[in-house]
Amino acid sequence: MTGSRPLAGVLAVLWCAVVATGFGMMLDFDFTPGDPGSPPTVWPVDSAIPRQPGRSNLLMILHPHCPCSRSSLDELEKIAARTGDLLGLQVLLVSPVGAGADWAGDESRLRALSIPGVAVFDDIDGVEAGRFNIITSGHTLLYDAAGTLRFSGGITPSRGHQGDNAGSRAILSFVDNPSMNQLTTPVFGCLVKVPPTCTP
Repeated sequence: MTGSRPLAGVLAVLWCAVVATGFGMMLDFDFTPGDPGSPPTVWPVDSAIPRQPGRSNLLMILHPHCPCSRSSLDELEKIAARTGDLLGLQVLLVSPVGAGADWAGDESRLRALSIPGVAVFDDIDGVEAGRFNIITSGHTLLYDAAGTLRFSGGITPSRGHQGDNAGSRAILSFVDNPSMNQLTTPVFGCLVKVPPTCTP
């Protein structure tokens, strides 16, 4: 009986180490931002996404199967509720070439369409994402009424999480003060372009 106590102690220590390591890896993943890309400083002239004239335009680019997309859309809804019709709101759903018409799925599309004022566009093979040089799902861009980039980044505090975050605060600050300098924040999400047989 006494011989089993040291073994139990060793096993307990090992178990704690495994749990701590797993937890650390999970936190590392949650808080590791994606590639920020290099969005153009002015709205691309060859983009098929219509820039709504006379007001600033907010464009979110999503991989519809990315599990973080729901959180990004939830944060977008909060921004829409605060800004009303002051911003033109567009969501781009990226689909790989050769994917079926339903590949983009209903969940992300319906969630985006449920947000008042949001226009949803399909981006086959990520052509538009390429024009905006976006690599990570959830990347959100704010262009002012003149078509100049004023914000680039994510609007979630980490992967798949909602809540107060620097990106949403920056966008709302711009609406209140359009003369503010361009701001960037980390973006948390999956690669926006993947093969049709792959989900993040």
